[in-house]
Amino acid sequence: MTHRNFIIHKPYGYLSQFVCELKRKKLLGELYEFPEGTMAIGRLDEHSEGLLLLTTDGMMSELIRDKKIEKEYYAQLDGLITDEAVERLQSGVEIGIRDVRYQTKPCVVYKLETAPDFPPRSKKLRDDRHGPTSWVSIILTEGKYRQIRKMTAAAGFPTLRLFRVRVGDILLGNLKAGEVREVEGFF
Repeated sequence: MTHRNFIIHKPYGYLSQFVCELKRKKLLGELYEFPEGTMAIGRLDEHSEGLLLLTTDGMMSELIRDKKIEKEYYAQLDGLITDEAVERLQSGVEIGIRDVRYQTKPCVVYKLETAPDFPPRSKKLRDDRHGPTSWVSIILTEGKYRQIRKMTAAAGFPTLRLFRVRVGDILLGNLKAGEVREVEGFF
């Protein structure tokens, strides 16, 4: 059997799945006619955007979710993040995962000097009158449920907008929101 692999720029408001019992949810299958058996490798929550890998190969999914594969995210934060908060994020912070306290692993975090050139979100984020925002890059090798949102909130700077821009060596690049590209493989 020949497996198929895809990269997609998941838009805001879509679930990283193909089936949902809630009728009003937008699903990946609305963006492209994927072959039967296609699965998302990792997930992005409904409010997150960016790079999502899909495959029909369950073994490939396991390889990419491995703890050695880096995942890079750009997060727009409420407020101007401090050097102390960046250090806290880098060292690991305590968050809740299913009502259990969890200490995140050390990771790479740095401030982005200029805001990324992402198009405006389909649902307005907020007005400038609510105060300044800042952008950071966060590179993880783990991926707990809503981890980055919980991490930045624990550091005192809640996430307003979140993009995954890289998985291993695979980049979001210039894919537009909703665009799907079939690829030979991921490695």
